[in-house]
Amino acid sequence: MTAGQAAPRTYGGWRRRRPMGLLGLGPAGTLVLFAAVIGVLASVTVSPRTAEFAAPPVIAGAGLSLVRVNGMPFATLLWVKARWRLATARDWTSYQAGTVTARPGAFQLPGVLAPTALVSAEDGYGGRYGLVWDRRTGCLTATVKVTPSSPWLADTADADTWVAGWGAWLAMLGYQPAVCWVSVTVETAPESGTRLADQVAAAASPWAPEAARQIVAAVAAAAPSASASTSVRISITVDPRADPAKPGTLAEAAAAVTRTLHGLLPGLGGCGVAVDGLASPAELAGMVRGAYDPAARGEIARVLAADPDGRKGTSPTWLDAGPVGAQEFSDFYQHDSGQSISWTWHEAPRQHVTSGVLARLAGPAPMIKRVTLQYRPLPAAAAARAIEAEVNAAGFRDAYRRRTGRDSTARDSADSARAAQAAIEEASGSGVVLMALYVTATVTDAGALPQAAASVEQAAESSLIRLRRAYNSQSAAFAAGLPCGICPPLLSRRWPR
Repeated sequence: MTAGQAAPRTYGGWRRRRPMGLLGLGPAGTLVLFAAVIGVLASVTVSPRTAEFAAPPVIAGAGLSLVRVNGMPFATLLWVKARWRLATARDWTSYQAGTVTARPGAFQLPGVLAPTALVSAEDGYGGRYGLVWDRRTGCLTATVKVTPSSPWLADTADADTWVAGWGAWLAMLGYQPAVCWVSVTVETAPESGTRLADQVAAAASPWAPEAARQIVAAVAAAAPSASASTSVRISITVDPRADPAKPGTLAEAAAAVTRTLHGLLPGLGGCGVAVDGLASPAELAGMVRGAYDPAARGEIARVLAADPDGRKGTSPTWLDAGPVGAQEFSDFYQHDSGQSISWTWHEAPRQHVTSGVLARLAGPAPMIKRVTLQYRPLPAAAAARAIEAEVNAAGFRDAYRRRTGRDSTARDSADSARAAQAAIEEASGSGVVLMALYVTATVTDAGALPQAAASVEQAAESSLIRLRRAYNSQSAAFAAGLPCGICPPLLSRRWPR
């Protein structure tokens, strides 16, 4: 570093939620463990032989709860596998759309997207935009198309200002009770070539020499092998039932979402992105269709370029968005012309990082890739209580270690310091959000799946994060990257029916 050059600003402080409890258990689990141990000890005092019958179940239950595999309790792992076996036994992991059927709605999307429907709403400025309606929860999801500014072409101070603006925008969500979560998706793919070919064909002069036309056409045909397309979108999921107006109909709910968007979109201007407008129903259907059928991405882009609003009737609709067939396996997802592998965020960076830490992971790759960061804001009234509970839990664990004569590990000390720092920042006006990250890599050749998986995992390591493949949940993690308002942590609480 040269003299007088300022050090780049770094960011950090992420921590996993750790409720008050012992041995990684929550309050309820700790109480159950204590009750079981006390019960065994009490039975021994009454009759020593009862320990032979009472102790084994307690030891087995403690082992299932305390033993962890890749950070997951063994009991939870068994529960996930049991649900997966139930789903495969009932044939819930496969989907096949019929071409001739008398049942209305037979062309619904598969899996967790089955309850969704696409509606059109007025944007308040004379135009219309698309909303994905989850008929099971009542939530509505709007997608904002944005164009980010490149930090590589901007001053460091500007990039720091954008990060601060994004933090302020997330903090503002704590004062929007109707906003459930926000998903930021960066999608990259090898350029199909249709856009460039269409632009070249439209710009070519009919009086140009034939040799020049052939040279330009050859250059356009060779360009896709060395170029990539990148799109960024922000999907905002709103629960109209939490709106102060208490809408009673779908039209009133859509109007409530529009009012919420009018209050949120101006704040994105200070986050280093240019708002390109709200995605139309046709564009949303095209995004979903292109994810399920990557071979059709070029044709979908050409159709949407000619009819972005769907007024001509040539653009895809929600009936066209789903796949013809899909099959979920434990470690990958097969759908129409593509095969996908999805990962979830296992561990955030332990050290402080710069603003460009995710550049390698979110950057272009030889395959189609979607990187989604999902933010669930805590209401401002509940954020202080949540942070205080985390600080108290950290203090409880420290006191327990002192009483038992155990020394604190470096990770325990760092976790306590981060909890205290989060409390200070929240008291200063910062927002509190729950974060998750989902990555999906899609290829059209099944033989390229191992190379795609290795590319993503190496990029994650260079971004100082750890990913975990979404075993037995590939279709849900795949859907989390689509503009449909899917939140996997909430889906995990549902029992399959």
